[in-house]
Amino acid sequence: MSLPHTAHRFPLTLALLTALVTLFMFTPMVLSITAGLVNNYSRGLASGLTTRWLEQVWEGYGDTLFWSLMIASACALITTVVGVPCAYALARSRARWARFFEELLTLPVAVPGLATGLALILVYGQFRYFRQSFLFILVGHVVFTLPFVVRTVGSAFANRELITLEEAARTLGAGFARRLLGVLIPAVMPAIVASALMVFTLSIGEFNLTWMLHTPLTRTLPVGLADSYASMRIEVGSAYTLIFFIVVLPLLWGLQAIANEVQKRYGT
Repeated sequence: MSLPHTAHRFPLTLALLTALVTLFMFTPMVLSITAGLVNNYSRGLASGLTTRWLEQVWEGYGDTLFWSLMIASACALITTVVGVPCAYALARSRARWARFFEELLTLPVAVPGLATGLALILVYGQFRYFRQSFLFILVGHVVFTLPFVVRTVGSAFANRELITLEEAARTLGAGFARRLLGVLIPAVMPAIVASALMVFTLSIGEFNLTWMLHTPLTRTLPVGLADSYASMRIEVGSAYTLIFFIVVLPLLWGLQAIANEVQKRYGT
């Protein structure tokens, strides 16, 4: 007789746990956003609301937002162009070196970003113009995020049904270019879009590697956020966080909507 009672309590307990986790995660964000809109954080809302901190952040760090979006977009494009053929080659190769190369490719994910950044500086740091440009940060982001594309798209290419479909197309006389563009790419398009969205998200929020590679003239959004926290009032740092949410979150939601549409169109 106690089973139905227990069955009714379990969904309620699960809902309560979900609510507590959500509250735990969102409370700091809400407080941070509020701190960026008040005149004095120590006095809270009693000090009155203001937008001057937002204006101050935008004047001093607005360019970091632009460069972060540019680097993230370029990183997603480059890793897709390079990673998709690499994923196909690794998925179809049976050579032992291919497995070794795949493991070697994932090292930047396992190694701390500071160590990867130091290695890039040691190798390319003597090229002054390259070192002082945003291209240097872009290279670091590509090195860090490329394994996510290769692993995600490679798993899709390794699908047995897709291998059979490719063999059928080859039997019917389709060349490699036709098989790749007409059969394989449409079949793995959801994985390609998902990996590009993942790379964009990782790139725009990457800090450790970027902090190692940046210069005072090549700051990105996370580095600027850290600078504002370290050198200014807490209201300014919180206003920076609010601008990050206002600009980046709608963009990520839009990209996710595009990914969902691609999944509906090409998914099985």
